Amino acid sequence: MKWLHRTADAALSHTLAARLRANPRLRQGDEAAALLASLLVIRGITDPETAERFLTPSLSHLHSPYLMLGMKAAVDRIDAAIERKEGILIYGDYDVDGTTAIVILKTAIELCGGTPEFHVPHRIKEGYDLRGDVIERAAAAGIRLIISVDAGIRAFAAADTARRLGVDLIVTDHHLPGSDGTPHALAVLNPNQPGCEYPCKALCGAGVAFKLAQALMERRLPHRDQASLLNSFAKIVAIATIADCVPLTGENRVFAKLGLEALRTAVNPGLKALLETAQVSGRPLTSGEVGFRVAPRINAAGRMDIAADVIELFSTKDATRAREIAAKLDQLNSERQEEERRILEAIAARFQEDPTLPNSFCIVVDGEGWHRGVIGITATRVVERCGRPAIVISCDGDEAHGSGRSIRPFHLLNALESCSQLFTRFGGHSHAVGFSLPAARVRELRAHLDLYARSCLTLADFEPTLNIDAELELGNVTPEFFRALSLLQPFGSGNPEPVFTARNVRLMAPPQIVKEKHVRLKLAWNGEELNDEAKSVTPRCHPDSAAIPRRSEKWRKSVVYKALGWRLAERVQQAQLIPGDVIDIAFTLDHNDHPDFGGLELSLRDFAVQSKIAHETAAGPAHSTLSAR
Repeated sequence: MKWLHRTADAALSHTLAARLRANPRLRQGDEAAALLASLLVIRGITDPETAERFLTPSLSHLHSPYLMLGMKAAVDRIDAAIERKEGILIYGDYDVDGTTAIVILKTAIELCGGTPEFHVPHRIKEGYDLRGDVIERAAAAGIRLIISVDAGIRAFAAADTARRLGVDLIVTDHHLPGSDGTPHALAVLNPNQPGCEYPCKALCGAGVAFKLAQALMERRLPHRDQASLLNSFAKIVAIATIADCVPLTGENRVFAKLGLEALRTAVNPGLKALLETAQVSGRPLTSGEVGFRVAPRINAAGRMDIAADVIELFSTKDATRAREIAAKLDQLNSERQEEERRILEAIAARFQEDPTLPNSFCIVVDGEGWHRGVIGITATRVVERCGRPAIVISCDGDEAHGSGRSIRPFHLLNALESCSQLFTRFGGHSHAVGFSLPAARVRELRAHLDLYARSCLTLADFEPTLNIDAELELGNVTPEFFRALSLLQPFGSGNPEPVFTARNVRLMAPPQIVKEKHVRLKLAWNGEELNDEAKSVTPRCHPDSAAIPRRSEKWRKSVVYKALGWRLAERVQQAQLIPGDVIDIAFTLDHNDHPDFGGLELSLRDFAVQSKIAHETAAGPAHSTLSAR
C-alpha cells in the first residue's frame, strides 16, 4: 500500500492553532491545538469562524429549507391537503435512506394534523422507483397527493400517469437527474436539479425529506416546539446520512453530529429496541457503529423481506412489538450475511476459473438466481478486495438485475450513460448504481464497460493508497490529544478519520492472532527499555498521564501501547514479526470501553518493516511467536 502524506500550510496552521487555544469553547493545549489546526487546514478549513462551526455544529447552522427550489409549492400543497383532510400517500425506497425518509415525513405530517399512508415497494416484486400501477390504485382509492422520497427523479412515466389521473405529485430525491431533466410534477425537491441553488448539494434522500418536514413544521407548529422536534428527527436522519455514505460536511455534519449525540437518549420504542439489538444502546455512538451495526439491520428488511417493517418499527408505541420487529430485523440481517457469503464464494470460484476477470478494469460478474437484495453489498465487497469498479448481476431467466459500486476516480453512472441503450432501467450516482436489462445483453455490457474503463483509468488508479495526515510520536498519544481529536468526529465520507504514522516502533511481545483475521501487537518507541513506571501501566491500553510519577522526561518513551490490526493477521504472519523487530506504522486512534482493560489503543491500518533482529536471538522461530486467542 502506498502512503500519501498530506501537508498543511504552516502559516495557516499556526494562526488557526493560536485561535483554537484562545477560544473558550475550544481551548486546547499547545500540542493538541497545533495538530488539530493542521488537520483542519488539510480538510480545507482555514479560518477560525469556519473551524468553530465545524467543531461545534448546532441547529442554528441549518439552512432555510426555502432555499431549495420547489419548496414553497410543496409546502403549500401539503398544507392545503392537511386543511382539507385529503388523503396523502408517501412513496419511498426500500433501503435505509428511503425507509427513514418515509418515517421522517410521515411523522411530520401527522404532527401537523395529517393522516398520510405510505407505500414502500417490494425489492423483488416491484423494484426501485415509482410505478404507474401503484399510482393508479392510489387514485382509485381517492388519493390526490403523492410524495416520493429518495426516488422519482427519473420517473417520467409515473409522473405522466399521476398527471393523467389528476393526482398531484411532489418528488423529493437526491439522485442525479438524467439528461432529459426532471419529471413533470407539481414540485421537485432535489438540490442537484438544474436551477437549484441550495447550498448543501450532498443531502441524502432522508435529508431532503427532513428539509420538507422542517418547512412544514415551521408553517404549522408553534415556534417553541421547533428545536426539540428537529433534534428528534436528527436521530433518524443521522442514521440515513451515515448509511448512505454522503459527505459528512456542511449540513450533513450537523445532522450526523447532533443525531449521534441524541441517539444516546433515544425514547422512541422502535429506535430503543433497534439499538439494544445492535448492542450499542445507552452510550455515545460513532459513525462506524451506525454504519456497521445499526444500518445493516434496517437495510436487511428491504434486502431480504418487506421494508414496511422498518416503518412499523419506528411507528409503534408498543415496546414489546418493537422488540419483536427488531429481533426479526436482526434475524434477517444474519440471513443476509449468509447469502452474501454464498455469493462471494461463487464469485471467488469464478475468479479461479477465469483469471482474467479480476484484472478487468471494470469487473462485471453475473450469476443465476443470486439474491437481488444482496448484490449491492456484494459489489462493495468485490471493490474492497480488488480495488476496481465492480458490478454484480443476478440473472433470473431472461431478465437481469445489477448493482454496482466504484472507486474514487471512476464515475459509474457516467459509465452506464455511455451504453444507456442496453438497459430497461438504470440510475444512481458516481459511486453506486442499479439497473435492469435483458440477460442476453450482459456479455455486451461486460465488454463495453471494460473498454470504457480502460479509456478513463490507468493501472495506477488501482494501486491501494492510504492518506496520511501527520507523523505522530507515540509519546503524544495521550488522553488529552484523543479528546481534542474527538472534536473532529463523526468521521466518514468527506471527513475521513485522521491517519497518523509513527516511525521506528519496536515490537515488545509476540503478536496475538484474534479470530483468525486480526492481530494484537504491543509496541513501544525503539531503543527504550521498560522501566518500572511503564511496567505498572502496561496492562492498560494507554495510561492516564496524570497518574504516572514523572521522575524523568523520558517516561512517555517507556510506555507500551496496545495496537489492534484489523484483517492484518496474514500480513503479520508473512512478515514473520517477532519481539525486537522495528516497524513503521500507520494508525488511527480508538478508545476501548471495556471496564477491565479499556483505554486508548492504536488501530493499525498498515505497517512497514524497518529492521528485524536475528531469529536466533529470539525465543524460537518466527512462526512460533504467533498465538491464537
